[in-house]
Amino acid sequence: MLVNVAWVVGTFLFMEGVAWLTHKYVMHGFLWNWHSDHHNHHNGFFEMNDWFAVVFSLTAISLIFTGVEIPEFQFLIWIGAGVTLYGLFYFIFHDIIVHRRVKIKIDTSGRYMQRIMRAHYIHHKVHTREGAEAFGFLYAPKKYDRPVKSVAAEVKSH
Repeated sequence: MLVNVAWVVGTFLFMEGVAWLTHKYVMHGFLWNWHSDHHNHHNGFFEMNDWFAVVFSLTAISLIFTGVEIPEFQFLIWIGAGVTLYGLFYFIFHDIIVHRRVKIKIDTSGRYMQRIMRAHYIHHKVHTREGAEAFGFLYAPKKYDRPVKSVAAEVKSH
């Protein structure tokens, strides 16, 4: 049981690195034609960029299916579950919270949410293949923090 949880959690954490590398070298690399509409205005709900979600979903499904069908590879079920869990968090954060593709009111005032959203908005200032920064999806370095005003400083300024 604990080993299975470790596979899921470990895969989830590993996926941020996979997503960072994929975003920097694939999405902003040879598959920019899929990703470019995500950085530029477009009509409609769906984007070519959504094909990346399909590819990652098929990867997770293949891992789970293989783990179910071949007993020696049962651990792949849990790796597939970790990929799926990462995909769910990515969808909620990236598509619902940041890009508001699904209109749900969510409190984003916390320090972590502000940092990760700021990093993502800085990433989207660049509308071309080259020159972007902040390729992570669920993690951003502290350099993207904004100083938080204390209540005392806020009162003095008014």
